Amino acid sequence: MTTMTETSARFREFKMPDVGEGLTEAEILKWFVQPGDTVTDGQVVCEVETAKAAVELPIPFDGVVHELRFPEGTTVDVGQVIIAIDVAPGSGDAPAPAADAPVQEPAAEPEAEAEPKGRTPVLVGYGVAESSTKRRPRKGAAAAPEAAAVAAAVQAELNGHGAPAAPTPAPAPAVPVQGGRPLAKPPVRKLAKDLGIDLATVVPTGKDGIITREDVHAAAAPAASGAPAAVVPPVASAPAVAEAPAVVSDSARETRIPVKGVRKAIAQAMVGSAFTAPHVTEFVTVDVTRTMKLVAELKEDKDMAGVRVNPLLIIAKALLVAIKRNPEVNAAWDEANQEIVQKHYVNLGIAAATPRGLIVPNIKDAHDKTLPQLAEALGELVATARDGKTSPAAMAGGTVTITNVGVFGVDTGTPILNPGESAILAVGAIKLQPWVHKGKVKPRQVTTLALSFDHRLVDGELGSKVLADVAAILEQPKRLITWA
Repeated sequence: MTTMTETSARFREFKMPDVGEGLTEAEILKWFVQPGDTVTDGQVVCEVETAKAAVELPIPFDGVVHELRFPEGTTVDVGQVIIAIDVAPGSGDAPAPAADAPVQEPAAEPEAEAEPKGRTPVLVGYGVAESSTKRRPRKGAAAAPEAAAVAAAVQAELNGHGAPAAPTPAPAPAVPVQGGRPLAKPPVRKLAKDLGIDLATVVPTGKDGIITREDVHAAAAPAASGAPAAVVPPVASAPAVAEAPAVVSDSARETRIPVKGVRKAIAQAMVGSAFTAPHVTEFVTVDVTRTMKLVAELKEDKDMAGVRVNPLLIIAKALLVAIKRNPEVNAAWDEANQEIVQKHYVNLGIAAATPRGLIVPNIKDAHDKTLPQLAEALGELVATARDGKTSPAAMAGGTVTITNVGVFGVDTGTPILNPGESAILAVGAIKLQPWVHKGKVKPRQVTTLALSFDHRLVDGELGSKVLADVAAILEQPKRLITWA
């Protein structure tokens, strides 16, 4: 009995936290600590990914890492212990807790039975779609803690797949931080994971010891050429758990990637939307020369100082005005109750491409924001998404969405509705084209808009009015004032 008390008082266990959105499992992507490392309250110990997003988890107490219960690549249920911490190192030779026997806190210390309130990290989320992931009744959202993260690089950094020809460097440890974590940006970490390269074996050549994409490709070159790759020893104190590889290569001609996490959630959401809501898409091509002039003027306006001004800002404002003039489009179909739910607010979704896939966070109550406020909200939304820090709350409750395919040079598309929304506007590339203006053919800035809507609750007339209003505003931006 005495030994049990000493053990429970000495060792603390950290469980996979409740995501706050009903999902009950997450994959451990990366451990940032190893047994024997000293950790402090708030220090990031691992990175995990759910079907919604990836997030770094901080430990809520001080101590020394005693045991990692699962290796990287393992999918763990919420509530399972993932790491054990010795909170009283050097206090004696009390036996360590067994991996299959949870540590019990002493009854005299009720606050030690659970993680400190307000510190349970909420996993960042992707999308709002239902999935086949196991679910349980919601226990309440936990507060998301501040976690340090390296700013994410642009999506283009992940486009390279082939390993460049480079001499094989001798394995050497990268510059460690926070318990031996190599320095690398999130896209580089994902690239290393996809190629099966442990960053601890990669020689950094970037500034201040940062591992680059080229470093990862160079480390992968020996494996591609048949040379033996560096072998990373398993965690000494972790139980033997079979780890499924993230990428399975069958031959040099193809690679098989398991459908899970974000990609699985996206696929399920799109299939569910496409085969549930009857989609109708309408198109209009419009002269946006005056809008482009307005964007240039606003960039020089002191009232817009400190915020990013671009065509998407004016397009977003135009859609909000169009919804105000045609409020019936801002609705949702409630299948269970056989009702059309009219929304008297607009949570404007913006589709954002990130290293882990497409997500659609939304600007809450966008209809109430001034142009500078809308610009600031757009900037924060995009930056947060690219850093991989978008919260589940930021993705929930969207009413309409804008997807800007024009940034890829695409003229337009037929966007699929986000589940629970009634309309989505696709914006094509803005190009200089010959256009009849005031009776003469002149070069003008032209784009094509496409509006998809749920034909159960939005008929052709209503959808056409919304799209026509957006086009009219972009052609004559002064309507933002006269129609607002």
